[in-house]
Amino acid sequence: MKRLLFVVPAAVFAGLAILLYVGLFQGPPSALPSPLIGKPAPDVTLPALDGQAQQFSRADIGKGHPVIVNFWASWCAPCRIEHAALLQLAARKGITLYGIDYKDTPDKARAFLTELGDPFGKLDQDQVGRVSIDWGVTGVPETFVIDGKGVIRVHYADPLDENVIDRLILPALQRDASGAVAKAD
Repeated sequence: MKRLLFVVPAAVFAGLAILLYVGLFQGPPSALPSPLIGKPAPDVTLPALDGQAQQFSRADIGKGHPVIVNFWASWCAPCRIEHAALLQLAARKGITLYGIDYKDTPDKARAFLTELGDPFGKLDQDQVGRVSIDWGVTGVPETFVIDGKGVIRVHYADPLDENVIDRLILPALQRDASGAVAKAD
């Protein structure tokens, strides 16, 4: 009987440990499918970040060329990690990169961009997070590739790096330019 009192809690603990392991290591959040893939990009009705930024809206998306929209924040450590990749991406010919600053203050966001560089052609602020909810953003950074017709083709929820850009973002842009349907992995 004493042995059973020891074995049962140990078995329960082992079972919970296995469930935790499976839950933690089933894959990164970036691998989760997005319900927005293949659907029109949601509305964007936000103010520009500040007087230095140009505002964009839904009318700027779907004008015959693909657009990349990146949700980020100055307080986000992974956003700082991905920033060099965004600068390299924005430097490529023919890339249109818009940003949405998520639940941040304009002065902190501008200081971040002054320090690291500003890759965004147009930049809005979503201080409340309402537009981010409409886009299905669960955290930052998150990146969307929208085709020339305004349809979301890629939703990536993790920091971009050269590998992700080469494997996912650029092929989606190239396939879109060729007229074929671009899809996420």
